[in-house]
Amino acid sequence: MQRISRTLLFWSLILCACSAGGLSPEASSTDRVTDTPSPFVIPVSTTEVLPLAKLIATVATPHIDQPPDGNVTTAAPEDPRCVYQWAYEDLPKLSGDFQQSIQQLQDEAQASAFAFGENCVHADGRTDFIAMETDFNVTLQVNELSNEDELGEWIVKVMQVIDNIPKEMIVGPRPGRVSISFQSRGDQMFANFYIDQYQSLPSGLGNGEIYQALQLPQ
Repeated sequence: MQRISRTLLFWSLILCACSAGGLSPEASSTDRVTDTPSPFVIPVSTTEVLPLAKLIATVATPHIDQPPDGNVTTAAPEDPRCVYQWAYEDLPKLSGDFQQSIQQLQDEAQASAFAFGENCVHADGRTDFIAMETDFNVTLQVNELSNEDELGEWIVKVMQVIDNIPKEMIVGPRPGRVSISFQSRGDQMFANFYIDQYQSLPSGLGNGEIYQALQLPQ
């Protein structure tokens, strides 16, 4: 009888130990989420995927005035800094020849040519001029500012002179700008256009039509 009692007591202890070791679903769920970092590798399915860091490009050299084509050239960090500024440069030889040719059309006319572009200003004060185009200025005396045929005729004559300039005397990759000031009895009017704008006009236009076409916004 005593042996049977000991046996029953032994199995009772085993059953109590098993009952205490079991976990309810609530306890199991709470145990998985703790404030203490787990020393184990987190399964991929429970790992939060963070977005990739976005790279921010910085310009080593500020560009104060951008060129009209929108292209910006910056020096490498180890190179001297370079700041760009709009600029122009006289072309004495071309201006002299251009003035002489225009004055053959009208003695009192004034004419000049210059290169337009950018100055590349280095940190040490050195300046490099980069030509973009060759521009022309002309001042002419006319009889009537309202006579568009007369103004158009002068435009054709000026462009004939410019078209005959040797290509090696023209600097810059872009077509230049022509500015003509028509003056009459203290008043003046202007015609401003690019060389390729004039060259693209339809053939067969009269002088007045040429003047009107170049006044249209482009």
